[in-house]
Amino acid sequence: MIKHLGVALRVTLVSVVIFGLAYPLAMTGLAQLLFPWQANGSLVVRNGNVVGSAIIGQLWTQPQYFHGRPSAAGKGYDPTQTGGTNLGPSSKKLIAATQATIAQVERENPDAHGAPPMDLVTSSASGIDPDISPEGAYYQAARVAKARHLTLAAVDALIAAHVQGRTLGFLGEPRVNVLELNLALDAPR
Repeated sequence: MIKHLGVALRVTLVSVVIFGLAYPLAMTGLAQLLFPWQANGSLVVRNGNVVGSAIIGQLWTQPQYFHGRPSAAGKGYDPTQTGGTNLGPSSKKLIAATQATIAQVERENPDAHGAPPMDLVTSSASGIDPDISPEGAYYQAARVAKARHLTLAAVDALIAAHVQGRTLGFLGEPRVNVLELNLALDAPR
């Protein structure tokens, strides 16, 4: 019995050292060496200040900025509480919330044509998606142009310049990073 207890204790200690200390430190060091920007949060810096992360959405409410997808993460865009609503498609609560969001997006964008794109009225699975579809950006273009006293053509050109294609040419859908687009709007012309 003592012999088995000693073996179990040694295996536990070796496992803790290898898998609890050595492996995480090695992976952290490797990530810092090979992918330092990503390993440190993909932080976007302007004028020496961190303005956000390229991979975490933010709440934009002012009319002169493009708005991202709705967030179900915590109190909104909380990266420590990611997750969707976990409500099914037949949930009355989800249907009511989506209808309310549609009405809000239509109120915010009175000059837009047609129904709002789905990504502007539904949250992503993580609740912190930093991107919207190009259609979602173009839907908001008239509001942003009006609030910034720009031509619609100028805002449309800015959107077109920020559309990112499919990853590796075939994965996912084209997208627009909302933070990058809004920072481009604020850039001196």
